[in-house]
Amino acid sequence: MSSVKFIEQELDWLQRVIMTRIQLYFKQDCSFSDILQVVPPALTGKTDYYPELLQQYSFDYCGRLLLVLSLAPHLRPEVLDIFFTKNTGFDRPYSEFGGLPVDGHGGFWPTVETAAFIWSGGDLAKRLQLQQYIRINPTLPNQGEQPTPVLVGQSGFHQSAVLPVNHIEQENMFTAKLIVSDGFLRKISGQLPYQPRYGHHFPAEPITTQLTWEDLVLSPEVMDQVEEIRAWITHRSTLLNDWQLKKKIQPGFRSLFYGPPGTGKTLTATLLGKVTDMPVYRVDLSMVVSKYIGETEKNLSQVFDQAEKQDWILFFDEADALFSKRTETVSANDRHANQEVAYLLQRIEHFPGIVLLATNLKSNIDEAFLRRFQSVIHFSMPDAEHRYVLWKGAFANPERLAANVDFTEIANEYELSGGAIINVLRYASLMALRQGNQQVKLQDIRQGIQKEFRKLGRIA
Repeated sequence: MSSVKFIEQELDWLQRVIMTRIQLYFKQDCSFSDILQVVPPALTGKTDYYPELLQQYSFDYCGRLLLVLSLAPHLRPEVLDIFFTKNTGFDRPYSEFGGLPVDGHGGFWPTVETAAFIWSGGDLAKRLQLQQYIRINPTLPNQGEQPTPVLVGQSGFHQSAVLPVNHIEQENMFTAKLIVSDGFLRKISGQLPYQPRYGHHFPAEPITTQLTWEDLVLSPEVMDQVEEIRAWITHRSTLLNDWQLKKKIQPGFRSLFYGPPGTGKTLTATLLGKVTDMPVYRVDLSMVVSKYIGETEKNLSQVFDQAEKQDWILFFDEADALFSKRTETVSANDRHANQEVAYLLQRIEHFPGIVLLATNLKSNIDEAFLRRFQSVIHFSMPDAEHRYVLWKGAFANPERLAANVDFTEIANEYELSGGAIINVLRYASLMALRQGNQQVKLQDIRQGIQKEFRKLGRIA
């Protein structure tokens, strides 16, 4: 059965639940004495995205009701038309039905109040029970925003990030509109995930690679640490939910990659996303930092919010530009810089996804950040054995190499990173084509190596 057919059954169930609640509330003839007697569609044996989501995050009856109620305005708005019924005694809509107007939408848009009516029917204890799904986010520093209600709770809204609640000025959580994330709507409709446009307002862009996990050349110690991250991504849901460790273990994973340029930090981050089917977004720190107080936090907040909703890996390259040591507070600029660091600490520590930071120098990173990392991985320069593997992998087609090219000798003689070896590949191949040759000569490779050494201020 496709997700579409299953969702149609969920909407049919919602319609029966709403009619049952209306009949019970207004003491009309009804086949049930409680909405819980209106059984939802069975999940057993369903393998499509929507039912699998419900099972993966253990959505209970109430959570499932909230989710399909939030989908109704998008998929079957007429299900909610009954809430336009007026209270004839006051010639106005029923307060307990909730709902808010939405520009361009002529139907009824449900709020948390609507969900409370359907769930509780005026029962105060059940109405208060609904609050277990809702939390109030604290105001973020320098943003001047009112607290924002977000649906969470045992049903997995926070983990699955499918049901954020729209920002409102009032602090009454029951007046918040029920909305589903754009990414969730796209998934259930089979569309490609939403991808924000890269720019100053959203300073992050996806990074990909054509290489595979087998192309990653790292020392056994480093590979073991990287495999730990891969294992966390693969088994995090089982660990937190099936093993019931979510009360003891935070849902996120943070790792610092440090070491010289070209040693595989960016490639490792990209391949971790590729092998686990998670998009990797590199945050452009030059676009994040703003001279205007509060703008840095605002720019980063948009990135973190989207990453949480769509389950991205966030990759901060040259991270010491933002995550550097805090300075003594001498001026207003110092206070602002320290506020940025404090904000980053707060967002990263509470981010339920994967955050990878890369830097050339570990000593530049604020110690407060280091204590919050699950792993700190040193990407050192490759030894002769690993350099040989990198050279062989770069020049993978032996027919394009002159007979006198010996990578064992080159690997032993020249200390280069994997990134530098790729630069040599590019240079030597271009030189061969310029000279009209079909093979790369040893001289071309040595010239490319000398070019790399000059860039580093070294002598080959």
